[in-house]
Amino acid sequence: MARTDACAYFKNPSLFWISVIFFSMGYYTCTVFWPEQIPFDMLGPLGSLSKYLLENHYPLLYTGWWMAWLVHVAEALYSLKVCSDKGVDSLTTRGLWFLQTFLFGFASLILLLKYKPDPRPKRQ
Repeated sequence: MARTDACAYFKNPSLFWISVIFFSMGYYTCTVFWPEQIPFDMLGPLGSLSKYLLENHYPLLYTGWWMAWLVHVAEALYSLKVCSDKGVDSLTTRGLWFLQTFLFGFASLILLLKYKPDPRPKRQ
């Protein structure tokens, strides 16, 4: 059977999703671990909500932070299974999907789930 394009399929999420997830997880991390560095008063409703949650529900924030990363790990592991199911066999490509899905979660995983490989083998 000939090697197909599915073997090396890889696509990046949009810059919008990369930015949103990067800054959201960064803000969440700073809120949980370095709250003294964040100017809550200058962030309007988001700052007020963050400050309230920090002062009154810190264990929930801390647990939620770990759960968010646990979900990212689970999505990344699932991406490896999806790669196998869709015929993405290149070790490098599978590693890229794993890393990208770990960092950007659903924004990456959705691209992989939407991928429909050509079921017909290519002729040589």
